[in-house]
Amino acid sequence: MIKEINKVKINYELYGNKQKKTIVLLHGWGQNIEMMKPLGNPLSKEYQILVIDLPGHGNSEEPKEVWSLYDYVEAVHTLITSLKIKHPVLVGHSFGGKISLLYASKYEVEKLIILAAPFKKEIQKLSLKTKCLKALKKVPGLNKLENWAKQHMGSTDYRNASPIMRQILVNHVNLDITEEIKKITVPTLLIWGTMDEAVPLARAYELESMIPNAGVVEYEGCTHYAYLERLNQTVSVIRQFMREE
Repeated sequence: MIKEINKVKINYELYGNKQKKTIVLLHGWGQNIEMMKPLGNPLSKEYQILVIDLPGHGNSEEPKEVWSLYDYVEAVHTLITSLKIKHPVLVGHSFGGKISLLYASKYEVEKLIILAAPFKKEIQKLSLKTKCLKALKKVPGLNKLENWAKQHMGSTDYRNASPIMRQILVNHVNLDITEEIKKITVPTLLIWGTMDEAVPLARAYELESMIPNAGVVEYEGCTHYAYLERLNQTVSVIRQFMREE
């Protein structure tokens, strides 16, 4: 489905159990909703799922001007509000996790699930595409997704991005949201791979120290895409977290 938000056409899918809480899934940079549906699909019998192509990714239009992360937060909030969703549970990976942290610092959410999200500048050693492909090769049953990633990921990375998306990426990488994170009070689950080279495990414990009701789940030997490398475990952990009062 397509909805125009702030003069940008945004692609999203809304499915699952409409009588239950809504889980909003936000993907990482250079990705799209296909990278989050492996989480959304198995949870869709128990919850309503909203998965979004963030502007400049997937089938969503690029912003007409350089957006800040705060602009992305406002676009997500406007979409959620237009769909009459209240108190969502946000699940964000990497770039989407940083947006989720900012969102929860400003708007009401029920819970927050962060998958290897940066919150200040990190030094990148490998391209996001390379990291993803290496991770997907380890995931049983996700060969189809790996093939998709080979064809589609990396098309919006810095080298191939439009001037607008390139500047958005630079701004995102350089933005430190430490002070905003300190405003978050909702229950927060932090899922991280111990071998994450993009956003090291130490960042998870920094987040835990700043958010009063937060806890870290470590995936031993997993990378920046730990949530996919141990997909079944991730779904189980999220289910348990969702049931907790």
